[in-house]
Amino acid sequence: MIRVYSFCFLLLLGHMLYGQQDRLSRLQELAQQQPDTALRSLRELYGESKKAGDTSMQGEYLQAMGEICFHQGHYQQAMEFYFDAEKAFDKAGRSDKIAQTFGKMGILYFYNKQHDKAQEVFTQALELYKKTNNEEGQAHILGSIGQVYEKRQLYDSAFYYQNLALSKFQLCNNKEGAAKIYENLGSIYEDLEKYSEALTNFQQSLALYTAANNEVGTIEVINNLGDILRKTGQYSASIAKTKEALHLAEKTKNTYQMASAAKDLGKTYGLMKQLDSAYHYAERSRTLSLDVYSQDVLKQTSFLQVLYDMNKQADEIERLNGERTVNRILMISFGIGAILVGVLIFLTFSRQRLKIRDQKITTEKQEAEHALVQLQLENKVLEEELLKEQLIVKGRELSAHTLNLIKNKQLLEQLRSDLLAMVKDDRRDQKKQIKQLIQEIDNSFGEEQHWKEFAQAFDQVHQEFFDKLKSYSADLTPADLRLIALMKMNLSSAEIAVMLGISTDSLRVARYRLRKKLNIEQGDNLTFFIQSL
Repeated sequence: MIRVYSFCFLLLLGHMLYGQQDRLSRLQELAQQQPDTALRSLRELYGESKKAGDTSMQGEYLQAMGEICFHQGHYQQAMEFYFDAEKAFDKAGRSDKIAQTFGKMGILYFYNKQHDKAQEVFTQALELYKKTNNEEGQAHILGSIGQVYEKRQLYDSAFYYQNLALSKFQLCNNKEGAAKIYENLGSIYEDLEKYSEALTNFQQSLALYTAANNEVGTIEVINNLGDILRKTGQYSASIAKTKEALHLAEKTKNTYQMASAAKDLGKTYGLMKQLDSAYHYAERSRTLSLDVYSQDVLKQTSFLQVLYDMNKQADEIERLNGERTVNRILMISFGIGAILVGVLIFLTFSRQRLKIRDQKITTEKQEAEHALVQLQLENKVLEEELLKEQLIVKGRELSAHTLNLIKNKQLLEQLRSDLLAMVKDDRRDQKKQIKQLIQEIDNSFGEEQHWKEFAQAFDQVHQEFFDKLKSYSADLTPADLRLIALMKMNLSSAEIAVMLGISTDSLRVARYRLRKKLNIEQGDNLTFFIQSL
């Protein structure tokens, strides 16, 4: 009978754990489309697991929240979640999960170009996976280490670790893992301009991605094949491959991949001197990129609101806990006082009528004061709700200003390029008029009105940001502050260059000078520093 009960208990426990893992998987899928909703749900599940004392699931939820923050570009918050997840897994004695968390930390360092730190945590993860004989985990980490060496242009070491990873994925019969390694190998050969070897590896990767029904991987590799064909002068074959990638992206409604494929088609048609087609696909790529950016801005706004609410909720819980403690003490004090008063009234009723009346007045006064405090607390809650709504509105204004600036800069830059091309034409009777138009466009690049509106909206959303920044350096110019504000918005280098009206090389010089002014040490990431303020 005891064995029957034990078996039933284990069966019930297994069902509960499976249910938790199933919910976690569904939320991870939801995070790809609605990161704010997924983060809020994970936070609630984390609170439930904390109450239940389940440190293993706490680590799972913290790791998943870190993954969402990483993909949304909030690297500091992601790293905090990863650190907390590692502590929870350590308490639960789950070495494989600790190794997995180290792997995610390493990827975060890698994307922030902190290659030394990335390699350090990758090595820690690899040692843990070796201790638990986890071949698949080792394969993932070996592939990541190979990518670090590739970024350092140490190609011999990159090939060595990628081939080790490939062997382990093949041993585990992990087709998607092997496909990723073949893709990495193809990229290395492409960097070395060994296009034949690159083509072979990309084709092997495509076959495995297709077999595993990995749509995103399939589209990326087909695009890579189109790039190789273009670089080797096979323009017609390149266009066919890239259009295949574009069709798959449209079928799966992957706007980012659609923009990438359209951009590659524009490049190929440009090399073929088919300028109408080149312009058509370049314009389509620009429109799709703006759609991606707009969607990202909206997601970022909602996501920031969730992070704000989470932090605010934690502060509110701490404050309420403090108030509960104080109220408990006050209630006990009032109870003791009431008992003493009752005893005194019972003993000296005939001689204490006046004191009883005074006590009654004092009690009414205390109740009135308590009601006043309660009213003030309600007013404070209403003020906080109003500030929260204002923050949402300002965030939307900031997103709109940013999008308008990008659109205006890109439109002016395109008009300016077209007019310059017309000036080079033999029709000299148009040159004077066209040069005047170019001059007007050049003058429009210096207009400050949109920047002033952007700066006002930015300062309202990110209060005290510039004050913190100036504590690191008093030599920051208005141009430096513009660059920093755009980096705080998590824009790409290409988008920042368009908004500032400068080339990417000039942007690189500006970033270098900014690092000097802020006294950022070699190896530390400028973007990570600005995001952390």
